This record gives sequence, C-alpha cells and structure tokens, in this order.
Amino acid sequence: MAGPVGVYISVPFCKAKCTFCNFASGVFGGERMQQYVERLCVEIRAARTAAQGLNVSLPRAVDTIYFGGGTPSLLSGDQFGQIFQHLRGEFDVAADAEITLECAPGQLSDETLDELLRQGMNRISFGVQSFVDQEAAAVGRLHTRLQCEAELARVRAAGLKEINVDLIVGLPHQTEQSWRYSVEQAIACEAPHISVYLLEIDEESRLGREMLEQGTRYSAGAVPTEDEAADWYSQACVLLDEAGVHQYEISNFARRGHRSRHNLKYWERQPYVGFGLDAHSMLHANDGAVRFANTSDLDRYLNKVAAATPFQLVESEFKSDQGVAVPEVDIVGRNEAFEESLFLGLRLVEGVDLNKLRSQFGDAMVKDAMPALLEVCDAGLLRMNADSVRLTPQGRLVSNEVFSRLLVPEAALQNYL
Repeated sequence: MAGPVGVYISVPFCKAKCTFCNFASGVFGGERMQQYVERLCVEIRAARTAAQGLNVSLPRAVDTIYFGGGTPSLLSGDQFGQIFQHLRGEFDVAADAEITLECAPGQLSDETLDELLRQGMNRISFGVQSFVDQEAAAVGRLHTRLQCEAELARVRAAGLKEINVDLIVGLPHQTEQSWRYSVEQAIACEAPHISVYLLEIDEESRLGREMLEQGTRYSAGAVPTEDEAADWYSQACVLLDEAGVHQYEISNFARRGHRSRHNLKYWERQPYVGFGLDAHSMLHANDGAVRFANTSDLDRYLNKVAAATPFQLVESEFKSDQGVAVPEVDIVGRNEAFEESLFLGLRLVEGVDLNKLRSQFGDAMVKDAMPALLEVCDAGLLRMNADSVRLTPQGRLVSNEVFSRLLVPEAALQNYL
C-alpha cells in the first residue's frame, strides 16, 4: 500500500532571470500568471481520473507540498488561495504536512505571506545564493545582504521557524574569502537548513553562451575554476558540520530534526506528483512505478489542445492520432528501480542499506553490481561494509561519475528479464 504522496507545484515566474539559469521559467505579466493558475487548477482537478487512465496509484493522503520555481512568492494571496482550494478538494492534506515555499528575498508581499500562513505554509526556502552583494548582482539577483537579513527576521517574526538558505559556490567574482563569508553568514542567521550547490552553467543560459564565446557582459571571465569551487564546497562541509548543521545529502545540510521531508521523498523513491510547467512525477503502479513529466513550453502548457501534460491528456480524452503531442510515460521496471534505489540512495550521507536492497531485489542482483561497487571503492569514491555502501567526501564531488560507473552491465540485466 502506497504511503502519503508529496505534491510539487511548479510556478515558473521570475522578476528577473539569473544569468546561469536555463530552467523553464521567465518574466511574464499578471494576466499570464492568472491564466497559469487557472490551468494549474484544472490539472489538479483532473488528477484522480487521470491517474486511473495511466494505471498508477495516486494516494489521497498528502504529507508534503512544495512550491518551487521560478519564484512562487510572486503569486498573489488570492492565487495561492485558489490553488489550495483545489489541492484540498482532490487530496487529504495532513494536519502536520510540511508545506514549503521557495522565495527570492524581497519578493514576498505581506498579503501573500499572510495567506500562505493561513493555508498552513510552515517552511520557506530563500534563494540567497550569496551574502556578497557583488556576487549576487553579477548573476542577476535583485537582493542585497541587508534585504536577506531583513527577510529572515520578518518571516521569523511571523512565526516561521523552518527556514532554508540556498547558497551557490562558484559564482562570478567569488573568492575563497567571500565564499567563507557567505557560509558564515548563513550559519550566523541560525537557519536550521542550508543548501549548498555547485554552480552548474547551462550552455544555453546567458552566462553559458558568454563563456563559450569568451564575452564580458555577464562576468564569464570571473567564474572560479571547477577545482576552486570543489575546494570551497569541501570547506563549507567542514564549517557547517562544526556549527551543528550536518550534511545529510550531497547538497543539503540541517540541524537535528530539520531535514526537508519533501526532498527526502525524491531520494528515498517515495511517491510524488508534480503539477505545472516542467513538473515531474513518480507514482507506484502494481509492482513497479511510472515517471512522467509535463511540457517545459509555457504556451503548450497553457493551451491544452496543443501539448498537454499526462493528466490533461486523460482529462480531455486526447488521442495521439489527433495530432496531439503525447507526453512520454516511462515505466520503471525492476531493473530500473534497482539502479534508481542505488543512485538516489547514494546521494544521502547514510548511503544505501544493502540488506534492504537484497530484500527488495534479491541477492543475485546485488551480487552482480558488486564488481562495479568494489572498483569504485578502490578508487576512494565509495565506502562499503557488509551492510551498507556510501559515497566518500571525494565521491560526493564527482557523484555523476560514480553513478555512471555503477550502471549494471546489460549482460547482467539479461538474467532478470
């Protein structure tokens, strides 16, 4: 029986787009935002029937809701009220549900904050990225250090205790000293949860294109090297641990009792459903699961006849032979589920319980993965004993390389087909 589901709501609107970002987000007017909210509510209303059409289990019980973006805080209080009305119409939201809002400092009105608190929002994630004004401005952030500090004080005064601060290592103009300052400021503000991300620059972003073309407008020449960023990330791990903010996932650190319940669903392969632009879902189906994602094109999302989400397809009884672009639904079989359990579990500092893997997938499948595991252990990227396997600190820095080396050989997979 599936446990409670997590709900992710994508809100792809920003006041200004960061130079390194190539997410499905952008700057749009109020009319487009209201149109989006209405489309979002239609998708939520269709969820129950749509899940049946996709042969997946969509539990009514919800214990986490996460508003991500973009900058969800740009929506009005009335718009959030609309969304919650439809969510509660389709799901049974637990009284102690974790409800998180992503927010850019300085972009949350009093009216919106009041409505969100009324609706049960109890966790906020601030996209600070840097407490150094020059670094924040260089990538298009609109806030200053003083605004960040004021926002933290404001939401605390409103009663919010669960606060996350996002930081990015490797920003243009960042130095070892300025990075340490940002980490120390995040610790000093006593946020119970801190996220540290290595800067990833998409080649299609403004900064990415400039780096390829060796331009100067977006400070491409001031981006630290990958080795520098990796060293600074490691320094942050030490500083945060010494301050009692302990790492529990590659990019996430928390004081005791303050881990993100919603994000843990992703790494523990618990069911979650996403609504809105480019939102992803993973729901259980019989002995396996299915993964699917909505379109990343806003015009197509808003026009349900043109290219809809999997939920909208069922709702409107669209057929692929009518010229509609049917979103791909990936069936997660036993082999894929084994690899997902390994890769996602390794993102957690505790690592993967090998006995649990054996119980779920059988000893033979774990045995066939063992040569690759031992090889990566010999490289110093994994630490393994009879009961568990986990990434080393060095392994966390090159986790994608580790995961690629752990792909179960195709020849071995034939034993389970």
